[in-house]
Amino acid sequence: MQELNRRSFLKVAGAATGQTLLGAQAILGTRIHALTAAQSEPAKPVAANDHIQIALIGAGGQGQGDTKVAVQVPGVKLVAVADCYDGRLEHSKELWGNDIFTTRDYSEVLARKDIDAVIIGTPDHWHKQVSVDAMKAGKDVYCEKPMIHLYADGPEMIETARKTNRIIQIGSQRVSSMIYVKAKELLASGTIGQLNMVTARWDRNSAMGAWNYTVPLDASTETCDWPRFLGTAPKIPFNAEQFFQWRKWKAYGSGVAGDLFVHLFSGTHFITGSHGPTRAMATGGLRFWKDGRDVPDVMLGLFDYREGFNLSLRVNFVDGGEESEGLIFTGSEGTMEIAGNSVSVSRVPREKEPGYTIGTFTEVMQKRILEEYGQKYPLTHPEGAPPAGYEKYVAPHGYSDSYDHFKNFFNSVRTRQPVVEDAVFGYRAAGAALLSNLSMERGAVVHWDPDAMKLA
Repeated sequence: MQELNRRSFLKVAGAATGQTLLGAQAILGTRIHALTAAQSEPAKPVAANDHIQIALIGAGGQGQGDTKVAVQVPGVKLVAVADCYDGRLEHSKELWGNDIFTTRDYSEVLARKDIDAVIIGTPDHWHKQVSVDAMKAGKDVYCEKPMIHLYADGPEMIETARKTNRIIQIGSQRVSSMIYVKAKELLASGTIGQLNMVTARWDRNSAMGAWNYTVPLDASTETCDWPRFLGTAPKIPFNAEQFFQWRKWKAYGSGVAGDLFVHLFSGTHFITGSHGPTRAMATGGLRFWKDGRDVPDVMLGLFDYREGFNLSLRVNFVDGGEESEGLIFTGSEGTMEIAGNSVSVSRVPREKEPGYTIGTFTEVMQKRILEEYGQKYPLTHPEGAPPAGYEKYVAPHGYSDSYDHFKNFFNSVRTRQPVVEDAVFGYRAAGAALLSNLSMERGAVVHWDPDAMKLA
């Protein structure tokens, strides 16, 4: 059987000599483009009245990590920290000075008049209440992902932001990444043609990656405010593992869907401009980390988008290879892949003609078909279809999308202009991600209205 494309016709008919795809790639080679990071530019002086004072509520690994980045933005100062573990309050003073105000009760932080904004790094089941309380107290909010723990959380957070006229940024930092901005530009320009599928993955193979965080030796009811930590969760006796490894239990966290899927949804929605999927189905289970947790360590999800593409997600905490994450956008004329701090495009232009298969016919019939084919589909390109190509765009060494995400947030705090990831965007990303948990619980396909942001 002969190859079904114009290059085959050119070869058989002798009308011209076309480049093969392999030859085109060999000729073009790989083109690497270095992107320019705005954060590398000299910082502009910040006026005294433009300084922003912040507080951290929830000083675990993510909260402390966020704050270390936030205070690098010019004109930002940390003045208070709230957490339910005394050791983290003490460490906050070690990190940021003894003059830092610390407390177990975040309401004491919100009562301070010298605080402009808060970073919320609490367990998921506290996101809504702390955010709502902070906005009502006149504070702008940077809330870690996922924005919600329950679907009912979203509308309340959105409405509170509207009523109080507060800025709220959700912490899926990839939507501020220069790599994702470039990917959005490439997709919109038609570089890979019509998008039909997005494949996303996040694989981990370590105990820390599977949330088995270290429990401090002094963990007890004296050093940990267990009742305050529980909040709306079921009242059970003190459990140090659940306190420090809370992501492993659905009472406090949202599993791999809320921790990792939500990043992949945020990136996909930002790049495609979509509001979210309309249909979802997920499966998975607890394959390896059978340590008392009640959330899966392997999850796969399939999602339908009315824009005409499907999204396939995978999270695997039992991966035997390298820890990695990435997204592949498959279009009608190529693919675009995001991996680390780079985005690459492999372009394979589609043949415009239908092609043919004539190898089983007589030589006379083959000749007649080729002549007729050549008349019906005249050459648009003397050398065949446009050559394929490969390009890669790389962020500068040391680039941090977290820094850019905080810079965007603090600029909005100063100017009152919209952030890149507001409560509506955050709810649509988290709402889509949590469809995975819902589908697994029900053992069925679930439906979502991404515009109204409601389960259908």
